[in-house]
Amino acid sequence: MKLAELTARARRIRLVLTDCDGVLTDGGVYYSERGEEMKRFNIRDGMGVVRLREHGIASGIITGEVSPSVRTRAAKLQIEELHLGIKDKTACLQEILDRTGLQADEIAFIGDDTNDIEILSRVGFSACPGDATSFARAVADFHCQTPGGHGCFRELAEFIIAAQLGNGHS
Repeated sequence: MKLAELTARARRIRLVLTDCDGVLTDGGVYYSERGEEMKRFNIRDGMGVVRLREHGIASGIITGEVSPSVRTRAAKLQIEELHLGIKDKTACLQEILDRTGLQADEIAFIGDDTNDIEILSRVGFSACPGDATSFARAVADFHCQTPGGHGCFRELAEFIIAAQLGNGHS
């Protein structure tokens, strides 16, 4: 897809949804000897959420995992659209559309693997981290240069913000 079309699509975005593992994290999971699961999040991605909000764009997380660390991170970032334990991300998207009155072309989604393909195909602007699987890369409109867990959400956020401000992506 050409840059002009990507920019035009990005201008319509009102909500950016993301997968968690492999996008907000590097896909690794740490376990303590007590079995506690820990995930590493990138502060720059968090600033992406803040910057989107400052520009009137909401953020949300849709993940198949049920992780207290994701809930804690979402609370810290004041993310209201938090959907944990979701096996059917497309049905979750439809519930969000029905509840908010948004249209699919007003939603961006960034995902990295096969369980994200269907939702990537249904939103107005789809993206993937630089190290996404070939399956996700094949359907995503925008391929971040940054890998998952290392600022790819921020890269996407800045592209959308720049497009909406009319800066640098026309």
